[in-house]
Amino acid sequence: MSDHPQPQFDLVIRNGQVVTAADSSRCDIGIRDGRIVALGENLAAGRDEIDADGKLVLPGGIDAHCHLDQPMPEGMKMSDDFTSGTRSAACGGTTTVIPFAAQEKGQSLREAVRDYHQRAEGKALVDYAFHLIVTDPTDKVLKEELPELIREGCTSFKIYMTYDDLKLDDGQILDVLAVARDEGAMAMVHAENSDCISWLTKRLLAAGHTAPRFHAESRPMLVEREATHRVIALSELVDVPILIVHVSGSEAVEQIRWARGQGLSIYAETCPQYLFLTAEDLGLDGYEGAKCVCSPPPRDKSNQQVIWDGLSDGLFSIFSSDHAPFNYDDPLGKKPGGQEVDFHYIPNGIPGLETRLPLLFSEGVNKGRISVNRFVELTSTNPAKLYGLYPQKGSIAVGADADLVIWDAGREVTIRNEQLHHDTDYTPYEGMQIRGWPELTLSRGEIVWGEGKPSEAIGRGRFLPCGRPEMAKPRVR
Repeated sequence: MSDHPQPQFDLVIRNGQVVTAADSSRCDIGIRDGRIVALGENLAAGRDEIDADGKLVLPGGIDAHCHLDQPMPEGMKMSDDFTSGTRSAACGGTTTVIPFAAQEKGQSLREAVRDYHQRAEGKALVDYAFHLIVTDPTDKVLKEELPELIREGCTSFKIYMTYDDLKLDDGQILDVLAVARDEGAMAMVHAENSDCISWLTKRLLAAGHTAPRFHAESRPMLVEREATHRVIALSELVDVPILIVHVSGSEAVEQIRWARGQGLSIYAETCPQYLFLTAEDLGLDGYEGAKCVCSPPPRDKSNQQVIWDGLSDGLFSIFSSDHAPFNYDDPLGKKPGGQEVDFHYIPNGIPGLETRLPLLFSEGVNKGRISVNRFVELTSTNPAKLYGLYPQKGSIAVGADADLVIWDAGREVTIRNEQLHHDTDYTPYEGMQIRGWPELTLSRGEIVWGEGKPSEAIGRGRFLPCGRPEMAKPRVR
């Protein structure tokens, strides 16, 4: 018999300041078989040990709105697949991603999910779930495929009110929201008025206004305000909670505040581009503004403050990247066919998976705009709750997956694209000075980012079937 008993833990993280959405305490974390099995002082020795003295230990981030290797119209291709996207996520402190299985018009929803599983399988470094994108709500989709897929663990889906290839009309939105209510799913909505955008775009082009900066003028805040107001009314009619994604400024915020005042369950998400970019970034010299073309577009400095206020006072439930990566200098990216094109042909979206958490930590936590607990709530705990992954993900608790990030809150970094780990040839945050950066990222107890380099264990990431979110339940009257 051995004189050396087996260690009680595979890994112990010691002496860190452990932070959840609710509280903070200095304690040790014991990990076994990829899960947290003990929290306490002076835990027994582990097979491996990490000293986190002077550091923060936070739950791994959940980026619940990102686009990876999503099928695109001919002539366009996203620059990140599941390998580069999840590698980039891990290096930025994110341990779970939820990208989109997108139905094309005329395609079966189940076929879209099957295709997306094939794109993800064996490629992810961290765990992932799927949202659905419903573009063609046929009777079969509404009565069979969507309910079945929800029961199989795809418990959230996105509805578009703009983009010709994606948008639904109001009647279709009502049909899909009714399925969400019946099945306990979370509906996410991209709220912009498509007809207003088309009308403005035609007039701008007719006047010769074709540069990237006119993208913002074709999508003023009122088109977001109107669509936000309308989808709130549709959700009220069906009596079902919804999440309005990538809210950009004051006019949509006012609609959401009004709805909350009526007792409606309207959740809201925002993204880094609405805190750190403005419409002026679309007007950079020549064609450079194409790098910042996304929808809704960034607004102005006063609207940045409105978004910060919403993050601090609870208006926003979730902070996501909306990572939608296209290379700038690429005939399949921001220069279709190798040409500088009119603003309405520029692929929409910007990269942000790796920089999401450091940007919010630096400018939010370290500058006193939000507490570190609120940071955890916005970036990890609430995403897990909104999408049926809590308590397996999103907290530091006995029984939860050991998805943990050790943060060096004082580390100063200048963002440079060459140091990021996505496969996109630019970052819109190039040159920004950041304080606070993830030092070590653990996914189910395994180091996926540490000592300045990502793990090479591509394919270890698992697909996560999601439960029905508590937050998707209709009001009890």
